[in-house]
Amino acid sequence: MTMIKNLEPQAVWNNFANLNAIPRASKKEERVVKFIISFAENLGLETIVDAVQNVLIKKRATAGMEDRKTVVLQSHLDMVHQKNNETTFDFDKDGIQMFVDGDWVKADGTTLGADNGLGVASIMAILESDTIKHPAIEALFTIDEETGMTGAMNLVPGFLSGAILLNLDTEDDDEIGVGCAGGVDLTATKKYILEDITNNTPAFKITVKGLQGGHSGMDIHKGLGNANKLMNRVLYAVRKSIQIAEIDGGGLRNAIPRESNTIIITPNTENFITSFERIKDEIKTEYSTLEKELEITYSSIQTPISVLSTADQDLLLKVLYATFNGVFRMSPDIEDLVETSNNIARVIVKNGSIKVLCLTRSSIESGKWDMANTLENIFSLGGFSVEFGDSYPGWKPNPDSEILKTMSSLYEALFNKKPNILACHAGLECGLLGTHYPNLDMISFGPTIRGAHSPDERASISSTQKYWEFLIAVLENIPTRDTRN
Repeated sequence: MTMIKNLEPQAVWNNFANLNAIPRASKKEERVVKFIISFAENLGLETIVDAVQNVLIKKRATAGMEDRKTVVLQSHLDMVHQKNNETTFDFDKDGIQMFVDGDWVKADGTTLGADNGLGVASIMAILESDTIKHPAIEALFTIDEETGMTGAMNLVPGFLSGAILLNLDTEDDDEIGVGCAGGVDLTATKKYILEDITNNTPAFKITVKGLQGGHSGMDIHKGLGNANKLMNRVLYAVRKSIQIAEIDGGGLRNAIPRESNTIIITPNTENFITSFERIKDEIKTEYSTLEKELEITYSSIQTPISVLSTADQDLLLKVLYATFNGVFRMSPDIEDLVETSNNIARVIVKNGSIKVLCLTRSSIESGKWDMANTLENIFSLGGFSVEFGDSYPGWKPNPDSEILKTMSSLYEALFNKKPNILACHAGLECGLLGTHYPNLDMISFGPTIRGAHSPDERASISSTQKYWEFLIAVLENIPTRDTRN
C-alpha cells in the first residue's frame, strides 16, 4: 500500500487506500459507515446519519467564500464485490489488494472499488484540507447504490440544504454528465419436479468462463459475451443428448456475467461431445475479436441424484433463448447513447427451483417499462412468476444549468479543449436525488475508470490527477448566492 499512498494527489490516494481496507459490500455498509463517521468526528465536523445510514458531513466555507452557493459533494460508500474463480478472497473480511501497473491502479483478482471509492476519497481529502478554497460543503455519502439505490431512494426532503450537487461517479475524465438511465429489477421464478437418477449415467460439468464482463450499463453497447446467454446457447445445441441437473451462472444484476456452470447427464456421450464441439467452435469464432480469453469446456463428474424433466428443460431453454439481452434501443435524440437495454444477470437452477435475475435500464421511463413488460410476457408464457423489485428514475438533462456552464468554461480553460457533455446509460443516483430535491443543480464527473463491476477494474493515475485539479477549480469558482428577497 505504500506505493499507492505515494501516488499524486496523495490526499486522494491515501484516503482511497484507507477506504479499501474496509469491506463495504452493498447492504453490508455498517463498517464503512462507522469509518466515515469516525473520520468526520476526528476532524470535528458536524455529522448526521439518517434512518437508512446515509451520512451527511458539513464543513463551513473557507474565508472569502461565504457568499457562494452551498455545494453537496456526493458519492456512494458501497462497491461491487466480484472476483475471479481462481482468486482466494473473502470480501467480508479482507481489504482490497492493490498494485500499480504503469498508469493504472489495479486489484489482485477482484474489483478495485474505484467505483465509487475515488469519489469518496476525494470528498474526504477536501473535508480534511485546510488549504483548498471552497464554499460551504455538505458531503453526502449514500449507501447501497449498486444493488438498489436504497440510500438515495430513502433520502428525505430537508436533509440537504445545498443548491448545487456534484456527483463524483462518472468514469471518463473528459465527460461532464448531465443525465442518466433509470432501471428496474426483474426476478422470474418457477418450480420444477425433480426426476431421480437411478443409474450411473455419464455426467459432465459444462463451463463458460474467461469473458470480460463489465458494467451492465456503461459496457452493454460493446457486444461483450453474456455467460448466461452463451451457456443457454450451448445447452440448446446439445439438448437432445442431455438432461440438466443444475445451472449456476452470473452474479450481480449490474454486472455482465462472466462465468456460468452447468451439470448435465447424457446417455449418449458421443452425440453430446460432437454437438458440443460444434457449438463451442461456432461461438468462439464469433467472439474471437472481443472475447479472446473465452473458454467453453466440459469435464467428467459424478452422476447427480436428480435432473429436470425433458419438458421442463425444453421450456427453460426456449424461454432463456427468447429473453432479450443487450441493447434494445438507441436514443433517437442523443447520438451514441443507449436508450434501453436488459442484462440477464443471474440464472440459478437447483433443487426444484429456477430463478432468473435481470436488470432493465432506460433513459425513458416508458421505455424502461416497455422492456420490462416484454420480459414479463416472455417469462409468463413459460409458466414463470415475475416480480419487479427496486425501480429508480432516470435523470433528465437540464440545458440551462448554471453549474454546467461554469464547469464547461473551466474545463476548456484548464485543458484547452471542450468537455464531452452527455448523458450515460448507467444508473446514477442523481435521478432519485432530483425527485427529492427538484431544484438541485446537478452535475456528475470523475476520473477515468475502466472495467467497473469486474475484476479487470482499474483507475488511471494521470486521470485522477487531472480530475482532482478540475474538482478543486470547480470548488473555487462556485457561483455566488442570489441574496435578493
